[in-house]
Amino acid sequence: MAALTGGLLRHGLAGLATAGATACGQVAITLVVTRSLEPAAAGMFFSATALCLMLAGVVRLDTGNGLVHALARNRAACGAGRGGGRRLVVGILAPVALLASVTGAGIVLAAGPLAGLTGVPGGVWAVLAAALPFVALSDVLICATRGLGTMRPTLLLAGTVQPLGQLALVTAAVLAGAPPPVLAAAWALPSVAGVTLAAVRLRALGPYEVGEVGAFWRHTAPRSAAAALQSVFQRLDVVIVALLAGPAAAAVYTAATRFKVLGQLANQGLAQAAQARLVRALAEGDLDGAGAVYRTTTRWLVLLTWPLWLGYAALAPWLLPLFGPPYAGGGAIALVLSATMMVATACGMVDVVLVAGGRTAAGLANVTTAVAVTVVLDVLLVPAHGALGAALGWSGGVIVKNLLPAVQVHRRYGLRPFGLNRPTRTRAVMEAS
Repeated sequence: MAALTGGLLRHGLAGLATAGATACGQVAITLVVTRSLEPAAAGMFFSATALCLMLAGVVRLDTGNGLVHALARNRAACGAGRGGGRRLVVGILAPVALLASVTGAGIVLAAGPLAGLTGVPGGVWAVLAAALPFVALSDVLICATRGLGTMRPTLLLAGTVQPLGQLALVTAAVLAGAPPPVLAAAWALPSVAGVTLAAVRLRALGPYEVGEVGAFWRHTAPRSAAAALQSVFQRLDVVIVALLAGPAAAAVYTAATRFKVLGQLANQGLAQAAQARLVRALAEGDLDGAGAVYRTTTRWLVLLTWPLWLGYAALAPWLLPLFGPPYAGGGAIALVLSATMMVATACGMVDVVLVAGGRTAAGLANVTTAVAVTVVLDVLLVPAHGALGAALGWSGGVIVKNLLPAVQVHRRYGLRPFGLNRPTRTRAVMEAS
């Protein structure tokens, strides 16, 4: 148990550093864009990149988490093996690359209508369409290195190369007064470097075994749909605000909610470190070990994030004007954001526990419900309340998305975010076998 906790701490710190660099880079880019562009132009940039990230999450098919699961299980069962490289490329990466390319081609064909609907120039859509396969594959390849038990490539690539490169290029483009397509290219180029460097590092980490491709997709397919919906859930609010309330309102909403990435970085970093350990613990029937990881990460989440959310709620009237005078009125959005994230954090990494236990269908149902709640609330509230309505819609979805799996994890495994585990039928079956 001490070795498990010690390894979790080391990998958790690496994950936190990675997520922290990514979050700070996003906030810095938001500051650069909002301080340099008019709200309408900034809103167009945010809505276009949000749509690109949303589509990348859809076409990724959750192969990143699937690879972490497959590689970690194979390491736990039989150690490193040979023969996984070709299956990885042909059976797992090729479908993602093909789907991303087809989606990108569709964006190019629809660039004109998209420009008329969103106000974003067609050249921007063409650039983001070309970048879509790289945005999708960079995350998948970096995840695969974590499945082999190392956080160093994640820390280097996702925590340094991509966020710093993106910030430097976007800042240079804005200062040079570059046209929107060049600004989009500056945002997208670091993903190309991420794909190249991650592929080189993954090859160097061999030998490894990914298992049977059919078994991989049987596990990942339900989660693929859930991950697609999760990607929609994370970005759809910005797009809805842009469509229903205009790009300027989308810019205000993005600025007021951008600080959530600072709070989410703790969850992201700890999830990166804990996922493989949860998979191994649940695969071996070690509910005590899984419960220890779950409770430990929940305590860390609360200790790290609640002060941040309380501080943001109190300091929002002074923080939001940093983005510029048009963004000073987002205080109510900050209060909704802070309260919602405190509730979500107290539930712990329930979705990660569900996925680690192979409960991908339940995860799909949960995210589907959360997206439906968000869309309904957004459609009802955004036309009348603008960015605040979108924040309330997002809040409803987040609460549903966290409370449902919290109940399921408790009933299925007897795991709680705080306190001791409760014996369950699952535990009895595992011990009897």
